[in-house]
Amino acid sequence: MRFVRAFAGMLLLVLGIPVLLVGAGLTAVGGRASADGAFSARFEPLRTTGSAVLVADVDALLRTEAPFARVGPSRLRLTARTADGPAFVGLAPSEEMRRWLAPVPHATVDRVALARGPLPVRLTDAAPAPTAGPVVPAAPREARFWVREGVGAVEWSPAELAGRRLSLVVMRPDGGAELTVDLRAELRVDWLRPVAWGLLVGGLVLVGLAMPVLLRPLRPREVVFVVEPDQVPVLAGRLGVSSLSGLGAPRKPEPERQLVAVGGADGGRPAIGAAPARRPASLADLPPWPPERFGVTPGPVDLD
Repeated sequence: MRFVRAFAGMLLLVLGIPVLLVGAGLTAVGGRASADGAFSARFEPLRTTGSAVLVADVDALLRTEAPFARVGPSRLRLTARTADGPAFVGLAPSEEMRRWLAPVPHATVDRVALARGPLPVRLTDAAPAPTAGPVVPAAPREARFWVREGVGAVEWSPAELAGRRLSLVVMRPDGGAELTVDLRAELRVDWLRPVAWGLLVGGLVLVGLAMPVLLRPLRPREVVFVVEPDQVPVLAGRLGVSSLSGLGAPRKPEPERQLVAVGGADGGRPAIGAAPARRPASLADLPPWPPERFGVTPGPVDLD
């Protein structure tokens, strides 16, 4: 029973402490969100001599740099502006995007680092495929392969599109070159605060249940020996007693004592002594009268 209690208490602690720590961490992260539960980030300005900035695989980039954005019904919103006004932002299948931008000078996003302040973005210029002359891409709004697209902003749920190979592109609405983009991201995670509070409460409950189980005092255990009659002398010898017959027997109360008067042999005053208490005397217990029959002569009674 002691082993079961110790095992149950340790199991509750092993489960409760990590749950409590995760809940505390999520609560601290949730404290940095805005009042509506959104996290905002600003990127360093994206500059390229080409006509577009391309993220070849959006899901792979999120899985590497921001895996929490792919959990649950999160919503990701990108806002892009150029010096001339809102920029075009679109999501499309990677194969179609690669063929469309192959002859167009553009830059590819290699990495986005999470840091304080503006997030640094590492770009690599991609050489266009050789053509007979310079190629100016058509206006991106005219293409028909977009999964999500918008001018100025685009919003989607990463969890809904997880597993699909999609590319993200940022361009001028007219497809012009010499692109400079100010990009902002907003991640709305509505599940974060309920999950954080649930983990905190669950961890506190598990730890609270573990404490009484581990700290509850144990009652002393009683051991009962059952032996054969011929083993009684051996057991008595090992216990250092002469007999086991009196072990555990209740003590007999000592007889009450009272003061009685005992007559002296020389006829003097009676001596006062202690004698065991006896039942009340009856007439049958009195000695025969007159006492002369037994050689005793009554003397004068001294009333003083």
